[in-house]
Amino acid sequence: MTVLNGEDEVVELCSDLIRIDSTNAGDNAGPGERAAAEYVAEKLAEVGLEPKILESDRGRANVIARIAGEDSSRDALLLHGHLDVVPFNPGDWTHHPLSGEIADGCVWGRGAVDMKNMDAMMLAVVRQRLSEGRRPPRDVVLAFTADEEAGGTYGAQWLSDKHPDLFEGCTEAISEVGGFSVSIDDARRLYLIQAAEKGIAWMRLTAKGRAGHGSMLNSENAITELAEAVGRIGRYEWPVRLTQTVTTFLTEISKTLELELDLDDAEATVAKLGPLARMIGATLRNTANPTMLEGGYKANVIPQSATAHVDGRFLPGYEEEFFETIDELLGPNVSREFVYHDIAIETGFDGALVRAMTDALLAEDPGALAVPYTLSGGTDLKAFSRLGMRGFGFSPLKLPAGLDFSGMFHGVDERVPVDSLRFGVRVLDRFLDGS
Repeated sequence: MTVLNGEDEVVELCSDLIRIDSTNAGDNAGPGERAAAEYVAEKLAEVGLEPKILESDRGRANVIARIAGEDSSRDALLLHGHLDVVPFNPGDWTHHPLSGEIADGCVWGRGAVDMKNMDAMMLAVVRQRLSEGRRPPRDVVLAFTADEEAGGTYGAQWLSDKHPDLFEGCTEAISEVGGFSVSIDDARRLYLIQAAEKGIAWMRLTAKGRAGHGSMLNSENAITELAEAVGRIGRYEWPVRLTQTVTTFLTEISKTLELELDLDDAEATVAKLGPLARMIGATLRNTANPTMLEGGYKANVIPQSATAHVDGRFLPGYEEEFFETIDELLGPNVSREFVYHDIAIETGFDGALVRAMTDALLAEDPGALAVPYTLSGGTDLKAFSRLGMRGFGFSPLKLPAGLDFSGMFHGVDERVPVDSLRFGVRVLDRFLDGS
């Protein structure tokens, strides 16, 4: 077998994956992930693995492969990445989002950040190691999933429910939205490793009233009831709740940046974090943002009902408080139902896996400081946690100072620096040796 170089391959792999349209609009009517899954499976088969492509529905394809480790009696490690991407408007982009173009030192396109970059790094590392005959210290399961961008119904959730045997022995996992750098100065960089995720509560609110003529008095106007409830929810100031992960993050970053930390006024510290403030600020409290409104069909008709949608996110340990508060804000005449509901998760920032991540980063960047943080969104880890896995967001990228990487998630002009991809391959290789 020809020995492969992961640093050389990763850019081409990333570009190839971006060029495959795997857009997921959440309606199960898009192109699906089949073409991307076949590409991944072919790349894994070329280095001797026997990947399985599993479809949960037509075109909704997942790829699973297991690499035998030097000691298969040890607990196994899961590396997982999703193959779907969110929709886009090509006219808004500098380079077409399906071009995978390499320009200005970056790979451009939808998925360059979320998360075909990590998919490519996983493939590049595995292909290099297997072409060199290097096995990991323990079994490694690779999962490339469908449907993460719509909650994982056809991907990680389905795999966990229908094929848990494929993850036998897996107790730990790594994947997206962590491990990327934020520059402190020329010599030091924070690497944010995701150790917790907020829970998700997408809710449909419904108010019912009495239909009637728009010119008449009506004390049971559904739109009025709904609008008042939406206003109460949208304006509510949720109290700060400091979780274990957030407290650790604030403590570490305050030491590093020599900031005065008052945990009774954590918002003051977060406000000093520049571009990080938006991302970290959302992890200090539960949130509930109204996102959609619908009611009525004619200007002179009072409708019988009206609906709204709210995107709710709750911190680990605060789900009960979240829903108690929401129900108080709704009032007696507005009901709620779930469009999508999933758990919050959190793990401690300690143990051998954390040391392996930290050591791998330091070996490639002596100015690295790894710190845990909470993700305000969600990932496939929620599904895999139900199989007993402890997981982290660790897609290592050393980024140029000033690049608003987090702002490119689901944004316009997604791009990842070529040098960052190569850095990620080196770090993941070291991480696997030490995991």
